[in-house]
Amino acid sequence: MGDMTSVPLPSPFRSHTVDAGGVGIHAKVAGSGPPLLLLHGYPQTHVIWHHVAPALAADFTVVAADLRGYGDSGKPAPGPDDAEYSKRVMAADQVHLMRDLGFDRFAVAGHDRGGRVGHRMALDHPDVVTRLAVLDIVPTRHTFANADAAFGLGYYHWFFLAAGHGIPERLIGGDPEFWIRARMGARHAGGTPFDPAAEAEYVRCFSDPAAIAASCSDYRAAAGIDLEHDDADAGRRIEVPLLALWGERSFVGRNYAVLDVWREYAAQVSGRALAADHYLPEEAPAEVTAELRTFFTTGSAPRAAFTTGSAGA
Repeated sequence: MGDMTSVPLPSPFRSHTVDAGGVGIHAKVAGSGPPLLLLHGYPQTHVIWHHVAPALAADFTVVAADLRGYGDSGKPAPGPDDAEYSKRVMAADQVHLMRDLGFDRFAVAGHDRGGRVGHRMALDHPDVVTRLAVLDIVPTRHTFANADAAFGLGYYHWFFLAAGHGIPERLIGGDPEFWIRARMGARHAGGTPFDPAAEAEYVRCFSDPAAIAASCSDYRAAAGIDLEHDDADAGRRIEVPLLALWGERSFVGRNYAVLDVWREYAAQVSGRALAADHYLPEEAPAEVTAELRTFFTTGSAPRAAFTTGSAGA
């Protein structure tokens, strides 16, 4: 896989793809400092970090990855219980990726679905994750346990995408570009506008029927097998430092006491609201960069070098 020239993630970022149990996991990698894994949300790809990743690469080895089912990562067909898209499996993919790059311990920042993968990773792999930043989410278990009419209206896509019988796949597949642009546009409030090249990349990736099916399975897993895993871990808290950032205009910012919620799930919590809606890395990139740099520099591991010659084609 060659570098994608149409995407605003510039050189020296290089493509790296690893086989994680038969599923190719794609990432863009640059930098020479402590390792930092960046995970995107729905319906984006690693490109959501296109403003933030180059700035952080001055201080960290930045790995901006595509989750399985998204971007240029593999998209296995969902099974009957959607286990292929459980956050446990998606987290294991990323641990495999980082180990292939030579990193047994690393920091993680995740937006939206990527934050949920990071949350599960910190629970399943506590010896791997050194620090965790979650952007514009509260834990999945909390959202379902406290769902009300406001949640149903504000996060209707959680229920739509989790519907069975091929309904969301068929409807989204009829006009994926409309779905992407409408869904993103409805959750952006001022700040930096979306980059047209980034939007075009999201549309390109999401126009693949396999990506649509995978993303629906991701949401079905959240309402099913992920909740089973979360319930089994009820009472467990993340022990590493956790930074929560959210948009003051987002549904999360308007409906949850974000830090109080996360303190039920993590032992060391800090964070604040930013002047944005949901897509923090694109709407408020300077603020996100500054917050992540400060958080991940504190107590960071010794500098390490990524050997660019190992990047996959």
